[in-house]
Amino acid sequence: MLPLLHAPAIAVDLPPESIRGVPPPPDDVPGIAELRLSDWARAVVAAADHAGFERFVLVGHSLGGLTLTEVARRYPARVAHLVYIAALVPRDGERATDAMDPDLMARVANGLTDELMIDMMCNDLDEKQTRFVLDHRGHEVIQVMVEPISHDSLPAGMAKTYVRLTRDQSLPLVSQDRSIDALRFNVSVVELDTGHMVMIGRPDLLAPILDQIASSAS
Repeated sequence: MLPLLHAPAIAVDLPPESIRGVPPPPDDVPGIAELRLSDWARAVVAAADHAGFERFVLVGHSLGGLTLTEVARRYPARVAHLVYIAALVPRDGERATDAMDPDLMARVANGLTDELMIDMMCNDLDEKQTRFVLDHRGHEVIQVMVEPISHDSLPAGMAKTYVRLTRDQSLPLVSQDRSIDALRFNVSVVELDTGHMVMIGRPDLLAPILDQIASSAS
């Protein structure tokens, strides 16, 4: 994805970095139970500082929507634009689990198997792309999913774009529309006819959208 972008960009590995892009570890990761959204927000800003970005367009996918909202409300002066890509946005005071589709929650109640991953996240990917997703699946930090989300201090006028993915079987359209509604003000919606992993399946469609936003952000 990054090589297709014209604007300077970085990908942030949220803590704990040791569990990102690898199969879930068999044992508990030290310190993982203490992590909160505030830790992820600080990690994003620290990465921006390290890259020399004073203000930036912040892009998040899926559960990354939780981090976007937290960064924006804690550091509003640093954020020029928020881009939610088929991202979960609970309403003020809700938890991520409150905002998730009940049918989806029931399907993954016993764990996210390879079969479910393929059905939910790889429905429009080829064999090589699907293998990449399965080989780089992460380990979720469960407690952030039950942490109440606050929209306090999130500026109503902050520019936001929601990329709505019409073939997404992981975050169905009803959930995406609920997330758009939770953002309330100053939200532009862009649609792409892809599944959940658009940055893997069709980065050529997503990159121009992000470049356009970056070029017009102030």
